[in-house]
Amino acid sequence: MIRSNRAHLFVAAQTHPGQTGKNNEDNFAVSAYTLSQYNPMPVVFAVVSDGIGGHRAGEVASAIVVNRLSEMVGQNTSGNPLALFQESFYRVSEEIFIQAQQDATRKGMGSTVSCAWVIGDVLYIAYAGDSRMYLIRSSHIQQVSRDHTWVQEAIEKGVLSHSQIKTHPNLHVIRRYLGSETPPEPDMRLFLSPNDSDSKAKANQGLLLQPGDVLLLCTDGLTDLVTDQEILLSLKGRTLNQAALEMIDLANQRGGHDNITTILLGMPYDPRQASPGWIMG
Repeated sequence: MIRSNRAHLFVAAQTHPGQTGKNNEDNFAVSAYTLSQYNPMPVVFAVVSDGIGGHRAGEVASAIVVNRLSEMVGQNTSGNPLALFQESFYRVSEEIFIQAQQDATRKGMGSTVSCAWVIGDVLYIAYAGDSRMYLIRSSHIQQVSRDHTWVQEAIEKGVLSHSQIKTHPNLHVIRRYLGSETPPEPDMRLFLSPNDSDSKAKANQGLLLQPGDVLLLCTDGLTDLVTDQEILLSLKGRTLNQAALEMIDLANQRGGHDNITTILLGMPYDPRQASPGWIMG
């Protein structure tokens, strides 16, 4: 692909270390391309990553994830996002694990990841961990990713109810991340409804985005403290950048106990028609 100076989507991205004095171990990137010199189809790749591990090792792991995935996407010529997700998650996870074995201060480091690849108006996603992705369409918000956590597994097995999540001691126990001893499979389920089966969610890949749609990629420092409906309301009458700041401010007002990162990608819409809620700009 060929790097472009300007994305065909509206883009806003913000990060904040939170209120506890913790080092910011989140990393993110948004890159714009065209497919080739013969095909000017615009492309945007966005990735957010939340590091785990002490002695700043989490920061190292999340930087490896963002830098290497962005690099591999930029070098891609196959035109097959799902195949590249499969290969790149394996290679990046292995690289993090090897570095952790070679340096005692980085032992046990790893990172969550969520990435969105938009080719024209077609969406592909992949993720591992509890950094989430949402699709906001008109007055509806849908979490299109699924958390890889102990509590999510407990909910799916009927052991826990949603009302028990926030106070559970295993809230932040992550089941899948890059840097684990066995490289994880990228999760490529794209949930357009909470009731989608796994096969239906996988078949949703290649989703055709609509004018005014907004994609949100974020770390759990946001979603621990800000509800889905509050995320939706933050877009009302604001630009994407204002909305991204509003979300972070709200999380910080409630304690900001973790790093907070938000990426918003907005599909252009015709301002002469009904507004989707947010303001272009």
